Formats: sequence, C-alpha cells, structure tokens
Amino acid sequence: MVERFFRDLSENQLRRVVFTSVEALQECILAYIIEEHNLQPKPFIWTAMATDILEKVKRAKAKLNDSPSV
Repeated sequence: MVERFFRDLSENQLRRVVFTSVEALQECILAYIIEEHNLQPKPFIWTAMATDILEKVKRAKAKLNDSPSV
C-alpha cells in the first residue's frame, strides 16, 4: 500500500514539476494529501494470512542463503 501511495503521489502531483526548495516540495505533497488523497479515504484491509507471509519470508531467506555471493 505504501508503494501505491507513493506511485500515485508521483504520477498525480510530482511528475514534471520543478521545485526550487524543499519547502515547495513539502507544500506540494501536503496539498496532494489534503486536497486529493484524503477526500475519499479507504481503510486498508489486510487479507493475507500471517502464516502465508512467514512462509514466504522463510523461502526468500533460504534462497538468499543458497545463492552465491557476488
């Protein structure tokens, strides 16, 4: 969900804009959050089972441990 939020922020607000200061960037981000993103808030509903997530983590860890170092 975090990746989706930042994708939307980039595509809808930040792309093709030049900021002359950090403050201008912050104002632009806050404007997006307040004026667009929060107009129709939707709760995040976690649908994955904790056991499934932990199993994926175990498989990923095993793959990383089995792969040769570069």
